[in-house]
Amino acid sequence: MNRRYLFPSILLVDIMLLTGSCTNEPQAQSKPNIIFILADDQGWTDAGFMGSEYYETPALDALAASGISFTNAYANAANCAPSRACLLTGKYTPRHGIYTVNSSARGKTEYRKIIPIENKTVLDTSFITIAEVLHDYGYISSSIGKWHLGNDSIGLPLAQGFNENVAGNSMGHPLRYFSPYINSKLEDGPDGEYLTDRLTEEAINFIERNKDNPFFLYLPHYAIHTPIQAKDSITKLFESKEPDGKHNNPIYASMLKSFDEGVGNVVKKVEELGLLENTIIIYMSDNGGLGLVTGMEPLRGSKGMLYEGGIRVPMIISWVGKIDASVVSDIPVIGTDLFPTILNLAQINPPEDLLLDGINLAPFLLDGEEIEERPIFWHSPVYLERLRGVNSVWRSSPASAIRLGDWKLIEFYEDGTIELYKLKEDIGETNELSEKFPEKKNEMHKLLDDWRKEVNAPIPTELNPGFDSVKLQAFKEKIEQERF
Repeated sequence: MNRRYLFPSILLVDIMLLTGSCTNEPQAQSKPNIIFILADDQGWTDAGFMGSEYYETPALDALAASGISFTNAYANAANCAPSRACLLTGKYTPRHGIYTVNSSARGKTEYRKIIPIENKTVLDTSFITIAEVLHDYGYISSSIGKWHLGNDSIGLPLAQGFNENVAGNSMGHPLRYFSPYINSKLEDGPDGEYLTDRLTEEAINFIERNKDNPFFLYLPHYAIHTPIQAKDSITKLFESKEPDGKHNNPIYASMLKSFDEGVGNVVKKVEELGLLENTIIIYMSDNGGLGLVTGMEPLRGSKGMLYEGGIRVPMIISWVGKIDASVVSDIPVIGTDLFPTILNLAQINPPEDLLLDGINLAPFLLDGEEIEERPIFWHSPVYLERLRGVNSVWRSSPASAIRLGDWKLIEFYEDGTIELYKLKEDIGETNELSEKFPEKKNEMHKLLDDWRKEVNAPIPTELNPGFDSVKLQAFKEKIEQERF
């Protein structure tokens, strides 16, 4: 089943009630505007429309009701920078070489059995981004928020097809959420101004300035990434609220509410200007939530892991009047699908030599056409150090993964371990099936191996001379003791 309809009484009228707006005269331009809102570290269930009874996200809920929400949507990586590089280029990680944040050799060297593949931290300007293609077709583009793919000398949004850059630099998180921000790409506001509110204001100003032109607004909020800082007035609302499992952090909930209010205000401005029926709105998270502040249950793992909790994310695509409202889809989709989908919805042909790894979802979005089952992949040949509460030496050690239909396989490179799961029956990845279904394991592994060859994915094989098995064992025993 690809589509089902929910929210039968929650349609566009609810967005108008939520935002308090009224429809003006319709926009005459033919090219649709595109708004891409990206949350940072928002977990799969961290929204009302995804099932949380603690977090309050009425704007996201209304946006989901106005279009299609995806329950099997994936980020291309389990942390920030590689996921964003994939979104902007439409390419899997081996194509651009950004696999993680900063060094690929994270954690203590004595615990690393093999030498990871070297990581790139700058998106090379030779890659054609979605902004560059849209620019060639008359779009004005602005990146407002987190960039994390370059530095002042190369790789910032202005070098990648955007006309504007607000607040985007090499940093993966803000130094603080309250002005003064200490951000060379964002002028400070009044003391105490909240960063999420400021980015929303900048986005609204961009929309107002370009209401008569086709525009692409890339709005990658810093929220809800650390530092966990929120407005006291909102935090107080959650301090007395009943938790919903591991959804129980009032400050994180407050940050998410501010993010949601920003989404509502952006939609409100689009509505006020009469642009809603000519504007595609896309929202998703760049990876799973941080396990220290929110829970991914029923998924296993969290940010930094190739288990579902690290890569499965909330996602919505809305285009009022063009895409059916109140649809929930369980088809597996991934971030790299958005580049070709946006171009197709805008009736833009990509350059002939532009290689895109995703598929065009437009026939499904517009006409409900079935999407053929296809494999999707992840390649993360790097280490990520353990965080408190993670019951293993690493959050992630070098690995690759594939999902095909209900099946998912992960291969770990340190020792060649393969794990096989059937997600429809075991969404929490608790029942490893490689020995029970050897033919399926071999089939999936061959598909993964063929893909790695196709994209020239580097596989780490060199042993680390600094590895110390005795110290590793001692650390494992310490972790086991911490569990009790």
